[in-house]
Amino acid sequence: MTMHQDNERFPLQELPPDYIERVYAGVLGKIIGVYLGRPFEGWTYEHIAQELGEINYYVHDKLGVPLIVTDDDLSGTFTFVRALADYGNSPDLSAAQIGQTWLNYIIEQRTILWWGGMGTSTEHTTYLRLKAGIQAPESGSSKLNGQVVAEQIGAQIFIDGWGMVAPGDPVLAAELARKAGSVSHDGEAVYAAQVIAAMEAAAFIEHDLDTLLDIGLSFIPSTSLVARMIQDIRAWHQEDGDWRRTRERIVARYGYDRYGGGCHVIPNHALIILALLYGDDDFQRSLMIVNTCGWDTDCNSGNVGCLLAIKNGLKTLEAGPDWRGPVADRLYLPTADGGSCISDAVQVTYQLASMAHALRGLPFTLPPRFNFSLPGSLQGFQLGGEETNAILSNVVHPLNSAQRCLAIHYQGERETSLATSTFIPPSAQDMPGYELLASPTFYAGQVVEAHLLADQANIAPISVQLFVRTYGTEDQLETYWGPIIALEPQAKQVMTWQIPDTAGEPIMEIGLILRNEASGNPGRVYLESLDWRGAPITTLTRPVRQGQMWHRAWTNAVDQFEPWAAESFRLVQNTGRGLLIQGTRDWQDYRISTTFTPHLAEAFGLAACVQGLQRYYALLLTRSGQAQLVKVLDGEHVLAETSFPWKLYQAYALSLQVQGTHIQAWINEQPLFDLQDTENLLEGGAIALICQEGRVGCDAVRIQPASS
Repeated sequence: MTMHQDNERFPLQELPPDYIERVYAGVLGKIIGVYLGRPFEGWTYEHIAQELGEINYYVHDKLGVPLIVTDDDLSGTFTFVRALADYGNSPDLSAAQIGQTWLNYIIEQRTILWWGGMGTSTEHTTYLRLKAGIQAPESGSSKLNGQVVAEQIGAQIFIDGWGMVAPGDPVLAAELARKAGSVSHDGEAVYAAQVIAAMEAAAFIEHDLDTLLDIGLSFIPSTSLVARMIQDIRAWHQEDGDWRRTRERIVARYGYDRYGGGCHVIPNHALIILALLYGDDDFQRSLMIVNTCGWDTDCNSGNVGCLLAIKNGLKTLEAGPDWRGPVADRLYLPTADGGSCISDAVQVTYQLASMAHALRGLPFTLPPRFNFSLPGSLQGFQLGGEETNAILSNVVHPLNSAQRCLAIHYQGERETSLATSTFIPPSAQDMPGYELLASPTFYAGQVVEAHLLADQANIAPISVQLFVRTYGTEDQLETYWGPIIALEPQAKQVMTWQIPDTAGEPIMEIGLILRNEASGNPGRVYLESLDWRGAPITTLTRPVRQGQMWHRAWTNAVDQFEPWAAESFRLVQNTGRGLLIQGTRDWQDYRISTTFTPHLAEAFGLAACVQGLQRYYALLLTRSGQAQLVKVLDGEHVLAETSFPWKLYQAYALSLQVQGTHIQAWINEQPLFDLQDTENLLEGGAIALICQEGRVGCDAVRIQPASS
């Protein structure tokens, strides 16, 4: 087959009627595949055979590691695709813009990548190129980095999101994959990424695996090593009829010993093709093959799982062992946008769906944060305690067959509770491997809203109460109780609660407790949705009940950040500009205030509407004696400035307010700037403390709704 020409397009399809559900399946397939393969990543086939045997189900417990982990395969996949939304959801998105997205979301040495060093880690090498001002695609080129570095596996492992935003349009998927892959890779690595992305996009409308392989191959040169290898494996599949025999051929002709670097794309792409051909379209068997073969197991398993789940839908995840139950949709995505770290498969699904709709000019409204609209979704909700007989399940809404909800089946217990994490849970505080940086998703002053329904078959009212738990004394969990309602049989009710002041303690989880006054009587309560809104009303400071998690609630992008006796926050930045970030992308119309004491600094100040390290508004005091209101978005733009001499070791009270297009700033309670920004407005985001080459301290950061 010949390569598609740039001006040749597959006919654009209408979005499939089950598009969102199939994206959800793909996201879950990716997550499950990564979690399955991660515990023995890098093992050989022989080591796996000796220690574990065939990999038919999760083995994390056998190796004493957690199931839900941070991993570059997931963080990179679902972060770099955000370039689409950040740059207006245009199909003309450039490689340079995707490269800028790397700089925006990656915190050096801390998030997403394997920081193995220049020339060892392809992605670390790329980051250093981008940081030095070398734009993509040159940043990932063989000419600059050498063929071995440029042809490692990373372009392929990060690629699934591009296929899922282009359903039925493999041309667009392959083009986006080429641009995204070229940020960090070149040559065969980019070809492998294009094959996977094109197959995943086509899998929304095409169900024959051989046809999908033909489609994938049509986007790369027939003379490429990837193309020749795929054709070899297809021929061996016909000749051998035994995946182990074909694996031996792959090792002999395309094995690790033939390619340089730590994790070359060619051997691992070969195992993906092997698993797809011999997997008989069966999710469990395909994952068994690709994981039992070894090498880069989590990467290969994630790609295979995603593709098969897109192609065959949620049913493929349910034909075999319980892949979904232990995961419960949970997902960690640590980036400089720390408020998006504690996530789940449903939230990622709707983010991808929103981009896909925008690419086609179609309207789309995001549902509530916890909406349970997708079959089997739990969104991290789990029952409390170990002795409960209650059951948590996703069911068709009892009053509307077109909707779904979360059902709590209580079996007569006096109390039944369920909750989901809004910050790093105790079980994830000491994450092995990739670091878990996160900020809470939920804050004091915000208003939570829960929609509830009692089953008509209940024989007595059930008491329902909202609660949140914070990290308190020595990071022990403290409970704040919300309103209580008595939910009558078949009654539908909306509970609202403005979260009280938590005295600087980060909120770790939100949940519901059901109290069965007629103990012994079983029943059901349905949670239709749960969400929160509004700007927080909170003071971020060192809590009286001290621990460590309040400190970890800040997404740390400064060189040193430590509490001191006289200051809750002491920031040190050795070179460049550092940000200490907290909050979420959906904060809008708020004011941030704090008092800084500069000890040594080229510049310091406050930021609002922070959407990463390269997207925010800031009020800065500079070493040259200027006060500046700046907008950082693809470069730094001074919106306003004035003379403001300042001195070291003196305190300065800074306030910054963004309300729609209206931006105001104060120093020592005196108005300084008041202007409108209407071009490429940053609509919402977190807050940050800024230190540029020096040391500053402050004690309390106040956030409140904007005032007119």
